[in-house]
Amino acid sequence: MRAHMLFGLGGLLLAGAAHADEPPVGDPVAGKKIAGQCRTCHGIDGYARIPIAPHIGGEPASYLHDQLTAFRDGTRTHEMMSVVARMLTDEQIDDLAAWYAYPIATATLTADPSGAPEACTACHGDDGIALIEDAPNLAGETNIYIDTQLKAFRLGKRTHEVMSAVAEDMTDAEIRAVADWYADVKLEITVPD
Repeated sequence: MRAHMLFGLGGLLLAGAAHADEPPVGDPVAGKKIAGQCRTCHGIDGYARIPIAPHIGGEPASYLHDQLTAFRDGTRTHEMMSVVARMLTDEQIDDLAAWYAYPIATATLTADPSGAPEACTACHGDDGIALIEDAPNLAGETNIYIDTQLKAFRLGKRTHEVMSAVAEDMTDAEIRAVADWYADVKLEITVPD
């Protein structure tokens, strides 16, 4: 039953993504300068340097824009990101989103794709490269980060119209299996010349 519901939600998201507003337009050169303050955790190229920070290189600009805006406006909270984002203007958010969306994220599966977490693949793909703009890439994220985020959705500490419903009935073992699957995918983030 859960899989049927998730495929329906995935179709709804895909239909919504086709009609989404144009992604924010920013200046990646200006964004790279601002990204200097992000490099300790997320790296200048978007490849996270610490296990509790996500890889953000190659994410859709609209997803990055929405997350930075949510941190700035307080609809999403994090002890570090809320402080950092609070100081960002709309233009700086657009510029950062343009910079971190610029790298190309590619993934290499190290396992049979038929073993991918069924509840996740409609949005996040077998290999963890998101199939829709409202979903982040999960490829190569640490299992600690994915585990923490899924539990935050399950407990209501983080909310999203789809993810909250997906996570609410997941057991710790199911969460760990999803986290381990995507953590085992090899991720490459390259910045084009």
